[in-house]
Amino acid sequence: MQLFYNPKIDNSAAHFVFSTEESKHIVKVLRKKEGDTLHITNGKGYIFEAKILSADLKKCKVTIIDTDKKIQKMHWLHMAVAPTKNNDRFEWFLEKATEIGVNEITPIICERSERKVIKKERLEKVMQSAMKQSLRAYLPKLNDAIPMTDFLAKEHNGLLFIAHCEEEEKMDLKRRVAADKDVTILIGPEGDFSVPEIKSAYENGFWPVSLGESRLRTETAALVACTTVNIINNG
Repeated sequence: MQLFYNPKIDNSAAHFVFSTEESKHIVKVLRKKEGDTLHITNGKGYIFEAKILSADLKKCKVTIIDTDKKIQKMHWLHMAVAPTKNNDRFEWFLEKATEIGVNEITPIICERSERKVIKKERLEKVMQSAMKQSLRAYLPKLNDAIPMTDFLAKEHNGLLFIAHCEEEEKMDLKRRVAADKDVTILIGPEGDFSVPEIKSAYENGFWPVSLGESRLRTETAALVACTTVNIINNG
């Protein structure tokens, strides 16, 4: 099954017209014709089965013949991750996290961050492609990049964790996470969080966790954390 994405479709839709770009891809590249079926998600939990009414290169029109609402998991996973200096690595994390399962991602700018600006539109496209490739019905929410101090000042519910490299006693994340509980995890930049940032996180209710014995890259640490939470909730 190949999945298309359009956020404008809702569960009351009867017909839909694809954009010129998507119409050309459907008709010319995929060689779909009238009567063929397609699957579309709005990224909000719905997957629509549609039949092509008009295989037009500019305006491919379909009619919705079935609607499937996917149940969202009980837990909400929010990853707050410092963007990496190499943008490709951060895009890799977003792609894999979307495939594995994450609900919300906030890029946080820290004292030692080497990248302080992100191209949100490009990153959203990476996540959309990953959602379609992995046949997921929910598109994770990507927030604007904000300073870590501003992020900590916000209200956060559920289990709150910070993974850092400072030497101190930490419990493994897999022992801290509980199934069906909302989780927010802080992952720092290549140079790690500063000591004042770690202290501030503690003061705002975040607990230190270990992701294993190895020192991990930012994007690797974020993906390990994401995977750990999903394994516990899918176990």
